[in-house]
Amino acid sequence: MPAGRPSEYVEANCEEVVDLGRQGKSVAQMCAHFDISRQTIDNWAAAHPEFLEALSRAKVHAQAWWETEGVAGMTSDKFNAAVWKKSMEARFRDDYTERKEVGVTINHEDALGELE
Repeated sequence: MPAGRPSEYVEANCEEVVDLGRQGKSVAQMCAHFDISRQTIDNWAAAHPEFLEALSRAKVHAQAWWETEGVAGMTSDKFNAAVWKKSMEARFRDDYTERKEVGVTINHEDALGELE
């Protein structure tokens, strides 16, 4: 693509973005492919419901690609599980980040009273 103004949205971008997801590409890599900013891809998703759906599917395909690589790596001699785990936590926070409860207060007297 020539330098200059960001790419205009075209409906063909829907299948293209899904194909990028099938290759395990991140949203940043998808933006680079189209030579657009993150804001532009977000704008496309907000303005075009079919692109929002395609982008959502692309993200699912990307996560599936990475999970498949992890499964395959478990039987590989050169698999670095720590690097894979860190990458999964960074890429797919909702599914791979350990959650810690913060600010939970337990009233021990109430808890003990319920046991009696």
